[in-house]
Amino acid sequence: MAIRTLDELDVQGTSVGVRVDINSPLADGGGLADDARLRAHVDTLSELLDRGGRVTILAHQGRPGGSEFEPLESHATRLDELLDAPVMYSDATCSAGARNAIDALEPGQALLLENTRFYSEEYMEFDPPKAAETHLVDRLAPHFEAFVNDAFAAAHRSQPSLVGFAHRLDAYAGRVMEREIHVLGHVEETPEPRAYVVGGAKVPDAIDIIRHGIETGQATHVLTAGLVANVFLFASDTDLGDETAEYILEKGYWDQIDRAAELLESHGEHIHLPTDVAVRRGGTREEVPIESMPTPENGDVKDIGHETVAAYKDILSAVGTAILNGPAGVFEDPDFQYGTRALFQAVADAEYSIVGGGDTARAIRKFDLGGFDHVSTGGGAALNMLTGGDLPAIDVLDP
Repeated sequence: MAIRTLDELDVQGTSVGVRVDINSPLADGGGLADDARLRAHVDTLSELLDRGGRVTILAHQGRPGGSEFEPLESHATRLDELLDAPVMYSDATCSAGARNAIDALEPGQALLLENTRFYSEEYMEFDPPKAAETHLVDRLAPHFEAFVNDAFAAAHRSQPSLVGFAHRLDAYAGRVMEREIHVLGHVEETPEPRAYVVGGAKVPDAIDIIRHGIETGQATHVLTAGLVANVFLFASDTDLGDETAEYILEKGYWDQIDRAAELLESHGEHIHLPTDVAVRRGGTREEVPIESMPTPENGDVKDIGHETVAAYKDILSAVGTAILNGPAGVFEDPDFQYGTRALFQAVADAEYSIVGGGDTARAIRKFDLGGFDHVSTGGGAALNMLTGGDLPAIDVLDP
């Protein structure tokens, strides 16, 4: 794809619409609980402002009906603190007042428009040509001279602010988008052999990643952890106990055991399963060898054990690239943080490391881990890029 970047945009004095993804956790008392996604876009926004752009920022927060479906005023305040340029806020997305505020911007000034999802069209999916005809795009496009999409985390969606403007304006990838495409779109060029470390609780997505990685030859090793590993262990005829089985059933993933079994049958030599797991017994963590499962009153499996971590570390020390998606267990619980922290550190120590997924990035921030070569801002978008899925917001950037 011949995607244009900021290097090709004449910014000085230009009115630029910039789509970012600053959808963030909110504090109970209001305001932002985490500004990581805002900080991710600082490079793109700073560059546009430093080069004399008149920058209008479009973004969403939460989902209609959800507890975090809130205005973007606190986001504007934080961006104003993060950037060395003034960031103003409009409490409307495409009203006459919002459009006037766009036109009034001076070079080096920014304006954050209200939550795009407050506008009903923005929560629907459109084919890009139809998205270009929506009221939101139709009202705003005449006030922009160029469009920059930096919202990689939402690139798997085909909503008006993500795909519509590219049909009306010259469109460019922001620095976040550019980096994500460069890294995740060229995994096959990273050092070999490669290990996929796949954990977390999104089992269907994880199985898609595993299948694609093995069948394309991108993954020599797949190290399983978290609920994903539990599903594979059941698929290998390992009984982890009633509580773990019931949890898999409650999550609606029982049918995924058959999918995991098919992968083990066809590609089992590439897939590594835990040899010990951690459960809560008597109010404390206890590690149990897989061959001893289930044990009386062992409870739900919540982490991988030291033996598994040691085996996975040996594999990771010998690979060229480690690709991490998903935590190793219930890392929010202090008793079950060990597997995630130790496994993530082993990935960071690999020759080259790529991290994807929202929960994965959250765990990295929680444990203040560093040393990764690339930490993706996207969950679903990273998954689609790693599995060859659709990314309409990137496709429309191809001029």
